Amino acid sequence: MRTKAADLGFPPAFLWGASTSAYQVEGAAKEDGRGPSIWDTFCTLKGRVDHGDTGDVACDHYHRYRDDVRLMADLGVRAYRFSIAWPRLLPRGRGAVNEAGLAFYDRLIDSLLERGIEPWACLYHWDLPQALHDRGGWTSRDTAGWFADYAALCAKRYGDRVKHWGTINEPSVHSIFGYAFGWGAPSIADRTMHARAIHTLNLAHGGAVDALRTLVPGASIGGIHSHQPCRPERDDPACVEAAALFDELWNRAFPDPQILGAYPPRLAEAIEPYVQPGDMARICRPVDWFGVNHYAPMYAAPNTDMVWGCGFGAPPDDMPRSDVGWPLEPAAMRENLLTIHRRYRLPIVVTENGYGSKSEAGLEDTPRLDYLRANIASMAEALRDGVDVRGYFVWSLLDNFEWGGGYGSRFGIVHVDFQTLERTPKASARWYADFIRRG
Repeated sequence: MRTKAADLGFPPAFLWGASTSAYQVEGAAKEDGRGPSIWDTFCTLKGRVDHGDTGDVACDHYHRYRDDVRLMADLGVRAYRFSIAWPRLLPRGRGAVNEAGLAFYDRLIDSLLERGIEPWACLYHWDLPQALHDRGGWTSRDTAGWFADYAALCAKRYGDRVKHWGTINEPSVHSIFGYAFGWGAPSIADRTMHARAIHTLNLAHGGAVDALRTLVPGASIGGIHSHQPCRPERDDPACVEAAALFDELWNRAFPDPQILGAYPPRLAEAIEPYVQPGDMARICRPVDWFGVNHYAPMYAAPNTDMVWGCGFGAPPDDMPRSDVGWPLEPAAMRENLLTIHRRYRLPIVVTENGYGSKSEAGLEDTPRLDYLRANIASMAEALRDGVDVRGYFVWSLLDNFEWGGGYGSRFGIVHVDFQTLERTPKASARWYADFIRRG
C-alpha cells in the first residue's frame, strides 16, 4: 500500500515544493547584460571544478523556464524556491540596474503564479557580483549595505507577487568553503577574513530583513541555513572539542546572532574586533521561519592544516553512504529538526533535502527515492514530536551544476541530458508527484 502524507500526520496545508538556485540552473551567464559573479571567475581557475565545468549554460533555465514551470505543475509541487542572481539585476553589484535581468524574474514569477505555484525567492545563493568582490566582497562592511539596497530593489519589483523571501542561502557553507577552506569561490583560506565575512553576511541578512519588512506588505521572511548533526569522528577530548568548534562554525555562526542575538562562545572572540556598536541589533531582526537545508550528519576531527584547526572527519566504517560519500541516516532528520526547534523556537521549513549520485545511468533512481521516502518519514516523526514543520522542498528539481563537482554529481529528481538539455522525470519524481497527489 502506498503511504499518503496524511497517513504520516502531515496536515492538508503542508507545503510540498522543489528548490533550485540561479547559478546552478540558469545559464545565460553572459547574456542580456548579466555581470560576472565570483563563481564565474572561480570556474576559470584550473583544477577547481571537476572536468573544467562552468555554469555558463547549466540547465538553460533562463530560456527554458516555461518548460520547467510546466514540469513542476505536472509534478504537482505547490511552491518553487529559486534564487535571484544579484549580478543579473545589478551587473556591478550596485549602481546601474539591468532591466533585462529584472524582466526575466517577472516572467518566471508570473509563469509560476499562472500555474498555481507559489514563488519562494531567495536573495542570495553564493553568486556575489565579481565587481563587489574586487571592492572587498564579504570582508567589507560596505557589502552589507549594498546587499540591503539590492534587497530593496527586489522587494519593490517583485513584492506585489512574491510574499515568501529567504535572505541568504547557507551562509555558513558559503563562508567556510569560500573564506576558510578555499574550496569554493572566492577561494580564500584565511581565519581573519573568514571571521570578517561571517559578520558582514550577518549584517547583510539583517539589512535585507528590514528592507523586505518595509517594502513588502505581509512578507514572510526567513534565513536559510545548512544545519546538520555534528559529531566527533572519535570519542576522545581533541575530537570532541573539534566537533564542538565545527558545530559553531557550521550550524550556529549565523542563526545564533540572527535569532538569539549573540555569537556562539568559541567564535565570539575572533569576530568581536569587527562588531561595532548597534551591530547585533541590526543583525537580530524578527523572522517568520527557519529554513533548514538538511542532508546528513557530519563528523569532525582536528586538522592543523585548516585555519580553525578543525575540519571534516570520517563517518563510522559501518555507516551506509550515498554515491557522493555522504552518510545515510534517515533518523538524523528528526534529530536535526528537534535540535533546531528547541534552540530557536521558530516554525521550520525544510528548504533543501536530497540525494546525490555520481553513477546514475538511467531514470530508475531507487536510492534517491528510498532516501526521500525515509527522510520525509523522519520529518513526520519530528512533526508528531511537536516540531512546527510547515513545508518541504526537495533538492533538486533538476540535475544541475553542483559547484566544485560540476555536472558529475546529480541531485535532481528530473534528469537533464547536458548535451541536449532534455528533461526527463526520474522514478523519484514520479514517486514525489504521486505522494503529493494522494495528499
